[in-house]
Amino acid sequence: MRSTLFNIFFVVVTLLYAFVAVIFSLVPGRWLMMGSLRRYTRLMMWAMRVIAGIKVQATGQDRVPDGPVIIASKHQSYGDGFVVFSQFDDLTFVTGDHITKFLFIKRILAKMNAIVIDSCGGEAVREKFDETARIVREQGRRILIFPEGHLSEIGTHHRYRKGVWHLYKDFDCPVVPVASNLGQRWNQNDWQKHTGTATMEFLDPIMPGMDKDKFMALLQDRIETRSIELLDMENLGALNPNNIGKQKENHVAEEKRKARETEDQAETEIGESA
Repeated sequence: MRSTLFNIFFVVVTLLYAFVAVIFSLVPGRWLMMGSLRRYTRLMMWAMRVIAGIKVQATGQDRVPDGPVIIASKHQSYGDGFVVFSQFDDLTFVTGDHITKFLFIKRILAKMNAIVIDSCGGEAVREKFDETARIVREQGRRILIFPEGHLSEIGTHHRYRKGVWHLYKDFDCPVVPVASNLGQRWNQNDWQKHTGTATMEFLDPIMPGMDKDKFMALLQDRIETRSIELLDMENLGALNPNNIGKQKENHVAEEKRKARETEDQAETEIGESA
């Protein structure tokens, strides 16, 4: 019953705020749009707690430095964005192109200064990251990114995308890893929600200056290690213990990766024969 009530609330409120966002996207400036987003995320936090019975604890906010910073979060639930956004007044964020299929979303995301990318990477993605880096440097804002690029089943992880490394290098600013076990209570986009406590923890920042391989390894290790440590083994919720620590790849990501690898191989062969 809680799941049904929460999902109905989620859909109705999201549609209402989407309508408001379309109107605000026509108004000059960002303040109305971002104010509406803050209210929406905090309302959803309330609904998660009161309706769905999901008590979210956000900890470690004092580890987030002032000024420009990249917040790199574990991504295993639609609720991840609500929790992170509810902790800050203003965020720029990176999102996958899968959500642009919804009407008016592109216009709304543009007003929010979001960057919409093909989650599986490529040269066009790199160019968009460069532009976002310039904007965030100029405005001194924070940016949220989900390094996996896809929702992960609780206990598992996707291959971490190198886009977060490009932002880290271009910004020359700290990256704050964020661990979470929210997927135990709200896994991916599942209808079923599970009551209990969930934790989202901001970890020690990774300071500028590391090379790509060391940075990517450290980021993944911090997020995945702490996320596994946060798992509630007494109230499993959506967790299948057999999945803990596994790397997975959904069919969409796999198809895009294979297509990109085929294209890269073809370009290499053309270059060698030229």
